Amino acid sequence: MSKITTATLLKMKQEGQKFTAITAYDASFAKLFDDEGAHVLLIGDSLGMVLQGGDDTLAVNMDEMVYHTRCVARGAEKSLVIADLPFMSYATPEQTYQNAARLMAAGARMVKMEGGEWLCDSIRHLTRNGVPVCGHLGLTPQSVHVFGGFKVQGRDEFQAQEIYRQALALQEAGIQLLVLECVPVSLAERITKALRIPVIGIGAGPVTDGQILVMHDAFGITSGYVPKFTKNFLIQGGDLRGAVRLYIKEVAEGTFPGPEHCFN
Repeated sequence: MSKITTATLLKMKQEGQKFTAITAYDASFAKLFDDEGAHVLLIGDSLGMVLQGGDDTLAVNMDEMVYHTRCVARGAEKSLVIADLPFMSYATPEQTYQNAARLMAAGARMVKMEGGEWLCDSIRHLTRNGVPVCGHLGLTPQSVHVFGGFKVQGRDEFQAQEIYRQALALQEAGIQLLVLECVPVSLAERITKALRIPVIGIGAGPVTDGQILVMHDAFGITSGYVPKFTKNFLIQGGDLRGAVRLYIKEVAEGTFPGPEHCFN
């Protein structure tokens, strides 16, 4: 596999090929995922839950994201490395630019932000200054308390239309990827077909251009609540490398996620 770029993922979308993303937080796992052919590695603020044991992602700060981004970048040779901007690190344009620059300097090749069209001015400025942006709509974990918990988004027609509209607005502002989390399959399909850019799903069904999982979920080592959209690939894969290969294979074939992992 040659070095993955946003152009690679766009070509895969245009050719109908599914790509695979997974979270990573250190150099060792980054290298393992990279070696096995994962297209995208995301340093997610999910580290606040799976590494730090929190109930949500809100306590993660910029210093922690920079540290983990630097670690992952050292282990990734070919995969596209994306880093989350954590909670309240992009509340103002100036703050956004400074913190995005820190993540890029640490080795990220793209930053991810949760939210809708209120981000558009910042996205335009970042892309003009050489910082690629990945958007994130649907269930945005940094807004969990606004939603009243980790709940599926876009089930009623008004909310679905709003998410669709926001996706188009983010694309026009300049995002090059979009993550859709915990939305009905019908909405994910509508957005994926409407956008020129690749769409990555998590709890959005098999209709998106790519899939992403938190690595701990893919290995079945999540403690407590296990989300419906996850699958333990370690059971069939036999070992860590086998699990990653199986995950990539099932995404490419369109067999993961299956009906049991989807929301209607």
